[in-house]
Amino acid sequence: MPQTNLPDELRPELPESLQDILKSHQLHAALEWLETNPPHVIADELGRMDAVDAGMAFRLLDKDRALTVFEELEPVDQQQILEGLRDHNFLDLVEGMDPDDRARMLREAPAKVANRVLAGLSAHERRMTSALLGYPEGSVGRYMTPEVVALGQDLTVQQALEVVREKGGQAETVYTLPVVDDGKRLTGIAELRELVLSPPQTMVSALVVTEPVSVYATDSAERAARLMRETNDLNMPVVDSENRLLGLLTIDDALEVIEAADTEDVARQAGAAPWAGHYMAATVWQLARYRALWLSLLLVAATLTVSVTQSFEGTLEKAAQLAMFIPMLIGAGGNAGAQAATACVRALAVGEVRGSDLLKVIWRECRVGLVLGSLLAILGVVVGTLFVSAKIALVVGITLVVICGWAATIGGTMPLLARRLRIDPAVVSAPMVTTLVDATGLIIYFMTAKAVLGI
Repeated sequence: MPQTNLPDELRPELPESLQDILKSHQLHAALEWLETNPPHVIADELGRMDAVDAGMAFRLLDKDRALTVFEELEPVDQQQILEGLRDHNFLDLVEGMDPDDRARMLREAPAKVANRVLAGLSAHERRMTSALLGYPEGSVGRYMTPEVVALGQDLTVQQALEVVREKGGQAETVYTLPVVDDGKRLTGIAELRELVLSPPQTMVSALVVTEPVSVYATDSAERAARLMRETNDLNMPVVDSENRLLGLLTIDDALEVIEAADTEDVARQAGAAPWAGHYMAATVWQLARYRALWLSLLLVAATLTVSVTQSFEGTLEKAAQLAMFIPMLIGAGGNAGAQAATACVRALAVGEVRGSDLLKVIWRECRVGLVLGSLLAILGVVVGTLFVSAKIALVVGITLVVICGWAATIGGTMPLLARRLRIDPAVVSAPMVTTLVDATGLIIYFMTAKAVLGI
């Protein structure tokens, strides 16, 4: 008897993950797990597995559920699944995908796989997919859905709803209905909710938002997605240079764009290269490879600190107690710079700061750093007085004020300068700022010591 028919008290306790179930060869338990978990949970579990286990689990899904789960997967995981399918299943699965999801998968697929997919599609699906792949990398055109229900300007509500019923089955969404003229130029949008709640003979033109927020297909997908978040739109019309309707950027795709951008920023801010796919599915070698380059560069940059220390070797010989506070000072400065850099990168990403705000950011972060440095200086003087002489404690206190002000200024400025130079601000990561502040902070420390101590 299948386990699904057993009472709860007689049902054996199942392993927590689908991978554990498959390894224990419990077919009924695997089927039950797949039936009782939503598609996004199944997709996450498949992303954790190797190609063999993921392919085995995927084959247990029925056709409709398999398509839903497949669209929840990351492109790299989709390719892993497809490699294990036979041609018939392969083509059926890809044919059923939405064009924008299909284009996103093919964008990262090897050329051989992409050509195989395109050759097996129907003429209609191939045209739509090829059109999306023709837009620049990272543009809205790569993420929009061309399957849209567009309404004419002179329809009544009743006629508009008939159009929705007739064409809505092939569209990805019907909640936002673009209104176009005879030349397919966007003139407004109508919401399905307004149509349903309005009398049948009401003209659609009376319900149209005539100045909708729209984006060009060649615009940055990340900027468009963040604009959707600001305007609270579920879908945003995408047009060409002549305002002709091309498609819609839907909220689910916008969220994926923002998630991918934030994931990349977090990786770069941590001093690592971003990677595709599930963290748990990546091998130790892959994770090490993504991090090794940045760590190597930062190690080379850290030699500046060694050089500075060597240059002031004479100062250290005359006041050896200065060496006791080097870790504390460069740590405080590095942390202050990293905090400012992280805050500035985030502000740039969400549009709170622009490149033209450079001088304002410098003035703001400098003052913030000086305030923080003054607070830390009080603690530094107390600690210094307890362990060494009052003069060295004074050196530590003055250095903390200067170094924190300097570090916050550098940390807040570098991302904006990177943006002006058309470099990803996230590349100016916290580890890079910290390394720079370490070296310059030591110069500030030793120069202050020479001035105060007269050595």
